[in-house]
Amino acid sequence: MSKPLLLLIDGHALIYRAYHAFPGLSTKDGTLVNAVYGFSRIVLTAIRDFEPRYIAVAFDLPQPTFRHTAFTDYKANRAEMPDDLKPQIELVKQVVRALNIPLFEVAGYEADDVIGTLCRQLAEQRDRYPEVTGLIVTGDRDAFQLVNDDVIHVWLPARSKQQLDQEFDPKAVELKMGVRPDQIVDLKALMGDASDNIPGVPGIGEKTAVKLLQEFDTLSGVYEAVAKSSPEHPASSVLTKSVLAKLTTGKDSALLSQDLARINTQAPVTLDLEACQVTSYDKAQAAELFKQLQFASLIPLLPNDEFELGVQAALF
Repeated sequence: MSKPLLLLIDGHALIYRAYHAFPGLSTKDGTLVNAVYGFSRIVLTAIRDFEPRYIAVAFDLPQPTFRHTAFTDYKANRAEMPDDLKPQIELVKQVVRALNIPLFEVAGYEADDVIGTLCRQLAEQRDRYPEVTGLIVTGDRDAFQLVNDDVIHVWLPARSKQQLDQEFDPKAVELKMGVRPDQIVDLKALMGDASDNIPGVPGIGEKTAVKLLQEFDTLSGVYEAVAKSSPEHPASSVLTKSVLAKLTTGKDSALLSQDLARINTQAPVTLDLEACQVTSYDKAQAAELFKQLQFASLIPLLPNDEFELGVQAALF
């Protein structure tokens, strides 16, 4: 019997990680499939290792999101998607459809927002599904803010053979980041996030941001302490003259960055757990697609479908 676990796949995060992990992998006719192969392997390995009962995947769309409306330079430093990756996106989605995994994507929202919304809805369905927990499979630490003891953990696949996959519960997040999951948004509000071009407070780095939150708990708490401080009479040793000046001049940027960093859990999607069952697919159809893509080594990783489970039940 599989565990009552819902795997939530961050599609684009895994696609990019797979693209860089398997450079140059192509079919016999020269079609590049490195991202498709890597994505499929990560997903099937996660299914094998975690034995989830449910699974869903979220993708980003190319349209601007509400964050771009709030801050036009949001992700402005991101390079364009590589030309040889673009045609692989649809191939990845073909794999997702062949496995009959519910696929979520919403214009104006990022995959993180969709996953955050599904996490919220999972928590709200605890009366109906009291034992089901969620595991977010991603390459993006933004998801750490969704981690909690009761329902949601994050799993980061290794970037290379020299690294290990890692599952993050609240203690692991705090060990990695220096702050609790519920402080991650405020951490980014202070230090910013170069990968998303979130400005944070200019001049405030990660170490100072962590110290501020360890002492004052929240961004509001930090600015309450700033209001009570002066260079001659700081509320804490962390609030040096230089840090006070940076926090004072950078307050608007901190508040904007807080909004940009916070995952929106109100995306217009609906979690239907019964539609997310791992076994609800045609294994023969999926195997045929993998043969076409020349992924023979992945076929043994395909999970049992309902037909196979029915046969096993009849035999035993």
